[in-house]
Amino acid sequence: MDDFYDPAAVEAAAQHYWNEHGTFRAVEDDSREKYYCLCMFPYPSGKLHMGHVRNYTIGDVVSRYQRMQGRNVLQPMGWDAFGLPAENAAMANGVPPAQWTYDNIAYMKKQLKSLGFGIDWERELATCTPEYYRWNQWFFLRMLEKGIAYQKTGTVNWDPVDQTVLANEQVIDGRGWRTGALVEKREIPMYYLKITAYAEELLADLDKLPGWPERVKTMQANWIGKSHGVRFAFPYELDGKPEELWVFTTRVDTIMGVTFCAVAAEHPLAEYAARNNPQLAAFVAECKAGSVIEADMATIEKKGMPTDLFVTHPISGEPVEVWVGNYVLMGYGEGAVMAVPAHDERDFEFAKKYGLEIAQVVEVPGKEYSTDAWQEWYADKANGRCVNSGKYDGLDYEAAVDAIAADLASRNLGEKQVQWRLRDWGISRQRYWGCPIPIIHCDRCGEVPVPDDQLPVVLPEDCVPDGSGNPLNKWPDFLNCACPKCGAAARRETDTMDTFVDSSWYYSRYCSSDNGEAMVDERVKYWMPVDQYIGGIEHAILHLLYSRFWSKVMRDLGLVAFDEPFTKLLTQGMVLNEIFYRHPQGGRREYFNPAAVEIVTDDKGQRTGAVLKADGQPVVSAGIGTMSKSKNNGVDPQSLIEHYGADTARLFMMFAAPPEQTLEWSDAGTEGAFRFLKRLWKLVAAHVEKGSAVALEPVRLDEAQRKLRNQVHATIAKVSDDIGRRFTFNTAIAAVMELINALYKWDDESEQGRAVLQEALETVTLLLSPIVPHIAHANWQALGHRDAVIDQPWPQADPAALQVDTIEMVVQVNGKLRGKIAVAADADAATVEAAALDEPNAQRFRENLTVRKVIVVPQKLVNIVAS
Repeated sequence: MDDFYDPAAVEAAAQHYWNEHGTFRAVEDDSREKYYCLCMFPYPSGKLHMGHVRNYTIGDVVSRYQRMQGRNVLQPMGWDAFGLPAENAAMANGVPPAQWTYDNIAYMKKQLKSLGFGIDWERELATCTPEYYRWNQWFFLRMLEKGIAYQKTGTVNWDPVDQTVLANEQVIDGRGWRTGALVEKREIPMYYLKITAYAEELLADLDKLPGWPERVKTMQANWIGKSHGVRFAFPYELDGKPEELWVFTTRVDTIMGVTFCAVAAEHPLAEYAARNNPQLAAFVAECKAGSVIEADMATIEKKGMPTDLFVTHPISGEPVEVWVGNYVLMGYGEGAVMAVPAHDERDFEFAKKYGLEIAQVVEVPGKEYSTDAWQEWYADKANGRCVNSGKYDGLDYEAAVDAIAADLASRNLGEKQVQWRLRDWGISRQRYWGCPIPIIHCDRCGEVPVPDDQLPVVLPEDCVPDGSGNPLNKWPDFLNCACPKCGAAARRETDTMDTFVDSSWYYSRYCSSDNGEAMVDERVKYWMPVDQYIGGIEHAILHLLYSRFWSKVMRDLGLVAFDEPFTKLLTQGMVLNEIFYRHPQGGRREYFNPAAVEIVTDDKGQRTGAVLKADGQPVVSAGIGTMSKSKNNGVDPQSLIEHYGADTARLFMMFAAPPEQTLEWSDAGTEGAFRFLKRLWKLVAAHVEKGSAVALEPVRLDEAQRKLRNQVHATIAKVSDDIGRRFTFNTAIAAVMELINALYKWDDESEQGRAVLQEALETVTLLLSPIVPHIAHANWQALGHRDAVIDQPWPQADPAALQVDTIEMVVQVNGKLRGKIAVAADADAATVEAAALDEPNAQRFRENLTVRKVIVVPQKLVNIVAS
């Protein structure tokens, strides 16, 4: 074994062995317990970033550990390959999105392999291939048959210059990102999936997921948003005809405090009022040009304008003014809301802004209401009682809701109702680089599904978008076809599917990715559900919710037998790094990579600033932030691997922080990880150089040898718990480091002394093999083993080795450490107490004091309370 640690050679040799032996090829075996570990697949953006490295290293550590537990492990990889970034890159570089995507996949796959991940590459998939998206189309048609997929009009952002639909992120300050034209809202036919039909089950089944973080389950529950409230109407008359303005509220107890109603710009009342009111018409147009995203409604400036129309309060009969509000969305609820400024913060701010009445109708004992400023208790329904509400005065929330709902129902103006925040999933995208929707438009037959035997509808891969509309509309070979029903000339649907469709079932496709005849086959019963799913918290809602929905539909169509696709979920934290920039006068910030910056210190080593290496001029630090292209604070994994090796990158990622917490990048940390691996290599090399060790004979060990062996097996116990149960890889590594420090001090050259060291080095190699598999592969062979470390079982702590004759306990006086004592492991409390009282330092620190109490914490510490 060479004394010099050469990571490039070590890693190449290990990877060659795994490839030659098909080590990570997963085969179904009913006689073995399976373990399916899956990391969220990446978008092929061009290069891996450190977030990828962290994510996939976590997954690989878990997979290798589970393999050593004897389980049949599947760890696949694929590519979430459709999407808008490929179109943007194609326009920038003048190449088809397909070419850009496949080139990126090839490079990123090479990077993943260089990191030594134990992936079954035979199951690799890419969502942009017809072999994959054929089944998107097939399943869409099944949902269409069942009424789960349907068509209705939806609102989109329309660029009138480019004549194209824009994604929400392509609208900047109300204008198209490319043309700068004012964006219009248009209603166009779109396809939707009826996820709302599964709302109750999606909410209830969160209770079946004890292995998910509570934070994620709460986010999903809030997104699904089950609300118990009252749907009721404000009657009104329009052009002599009786009408009703319907709203839904969870706070009908405040109905007597309604001072106005607000409607969306698209609401019929708003459009009616705007006909003869140019100022209102302009405001309605402005609202329609705004965002249609609910999340944006919370942050935009609330604006409104009166319609000069009034509705009638359903209880009091008083007239209530109707306003148009830019914060009301037509697509949510009824497109109208009741406004109670006294008890809703948004309404309060709106009323203050426009001088509208604020009428208190709920009071909390001991609190005084004032319209000067909003206070949190104004919205308190748990402790409130109705006031200024006539017959409802004195009622608490529940009693008021019951009474008011009953009165509304008696007038046929309302009833209690459950509503959901969740809306059906619109999957139509007016983009080119996506899965074609398998529909044909025929002038005679209307919308005709593509027959199964004509699937897949293949997306042409040689298009280069120019930004002026969907190129499929200009692609005759794709667009023109014959109607499957009547044979007449027809046109294909040019909308493509939301890319969330692609990622909503890929985990099941891995189970049978080589089957060209079925979406899934019998193998899905063996592997699914996923045992451990790993990915970023940013996917906590949409991706995970859509995946859960998709799986339930697959179940209901008889394709799978499971209810939930992911048994356990780990959401890893972001990778952070320092951000440096300059801000030229009148210009935008220019960001500099930390590698291009030199930190300036004073003569005491204290940091005083930072300068750019290229010109020596100062740069500003913006502190620590998430690694991103926009802030230019990323670290290239490839350069790190080339300089230090993959094992160093993996070790640093696992040691720097627990997986669910953010990880702050540190060059010093990577240097430290590399030094540790060199120390480990040197330790093994020095031992091997002295020849083979004899067999360990525990009964022949002296006290020092037993003590070291005790530490070895205590480390096994701790690391097993840290990795297997707690997922605290950093503390597992720290325990192994502590053991290695002890091994460096070991100088017992006797036969059993070397045997103990041999066992310790083998144990270290096994414990670290999931984290640093390449150096573990080399060290295992150097220690005299013919079989590969990847095929070894996880070490088990020897109960006999964990037994000790004596233990060391801490002695405290009044809670402060004053000494240590060695006592028999089975010593009783009286013996331990006597030894602690006799400890010289403890005696010195309680001189002239009276012992009041002695507290013994078994096998840990003794605290002498004296005064």
